Amino acid sequence: METLMAFVVGGLFAAAIYMMLRRSIVKLVIGLILLSNGANLLLFTQAGMLRGAPPLVPLGATQPEGVVADPLAQALILTAIVIGFGVLAFAVVLIHRAYEVVEADDMDQMKDTDT
Repeated sequence: METLMAFVVGGLFAAAIYMMLRRSIVKLVIGLILLSNGANLLLFTQAGMLRGAPPLVPLGATQPEGVVADPLAQALILTAIVIGFGVLAFAVVLIHRAYEVVEADDMDQMKDTDT
């Protein structure tokens, strides 16, 4: 399963880089979304894909019993999702404002407006 996820992560990164190299600013944001999702999936895969119990320690024990899930990777991914959503919201507002001013989606036409 990890091999399949490695190919999926590679495909997401490749698609993200391809989209970010396009001239359209909307495609740039789509590339950022794909890159964020690829990074989240990479963290998830690297942490280990196994079903485990929550990491709770019973009374009187020093370690959790059995196979437990890694809470650090889950916390990192949840934080990355929230930050990615914030960046996406900011980028959408920025694109909307840039389109209102320049009336174009092409990066070369936006570069012509620099003074």
